[in-house]
Amino acid sequence: MYDHIGLRVSDLDASIRFYQTALKPLGIVLCSTYEGGAGFGPPGKPGLWLHAVKQASGGTHVAFAASNRAAVSAFYSEGRSAGGKDNGEPGLRTDYSPTYYAAFLIDPDGNNVEAVCLKDG
Repeated sequence: MYDHIGLRVSDLDASIRFYQTALKPLGIVLCSTYEGGAGFGPPGKPGLWLHAVKQASGGTHVAFAASNRAAVSAFYSEGRSAGGKDNGEPGLRTDYSPTYYAAFLIDPDGNNVEAVCLKDG
């Protein structure tokens, strides 16, 4: 449904480090950089754009699809090591659906970033 998403970030370098590390287990890489911004996505197809601003507002929720539950756990672990704050450890969220396996992190600007796998086991 969406072609791309843009997030405003206050520290572009910190955000690039966070997203490079946290999204790597999901197959999402840094595709493009330019003065004041960066694009992430599958190789050659950026869909998440970071735009540097003086003061970011945070509060956005972005969920990334994971190919399996191990990738969700790796997203969480790697993202924590890159400065992400815990907002929900990897696990089933059966109140969403019986197979909704997700983890949540708060990025450097206060955005809620999620990795989710909807496959069984």
